Amino acid sequence: MSLIAVVRIRGEVHNYPDVRKTLELLNLTRVNHCVLVQNTPQNMGMVKKVKDYITWGEISKETFTLLMEKRGRLMGNKRLTPEMLKEKTEFSKLDAIVDKLYNGDVKFKDIKELKPVFRLHPPKKGFEKKGIKKTFRQGGVLGQRENIDSLLIKMI
Repeated sequence: MSLIAVVRIRGEVHNYPDVRKTLELLNLTRVNHCVLVQNTPQNMGMVKKVKDYITWGEISKETFTLLMEKRGRLMGNKRLTPEMLKEKTEFSKLDAIVDKLYNGDVKFKDIKELKPVFRLHPPKKGFEKKGIKKTFRQGGVLGQRENIDSLLIKMI
């Protein structure tokens, strides 16, 4: 199984209640928040339901490592330092957590102190040319991407 990075692009104004609930279930409560989900039919059904508010794509291991280093947080908004990892989790190195999460051996909810949401900055140099109301194929931002790594690196 692969990891899918899901980033919320649009806000809550004029959302349908079922779309709002699905975004809450995905832990996407604010704009520019990112979550990582397994590529399962259940998760992809939820992602496709809110496709007009998010962008998603398969994340590479290198980008996932960078995301965990720069934007990964423990409860209490503490950074992922080796000392904090030893104290709060059963892992001693960041690479061990990244390997287990990326391969699907461990889920985010299994590591109690690790926050499942990554708070990102708006992308440097802005989104794609057509903006946040058009799909990726039309030159905008929304929908499925082949390579979400470039957007995530701009937002980290």
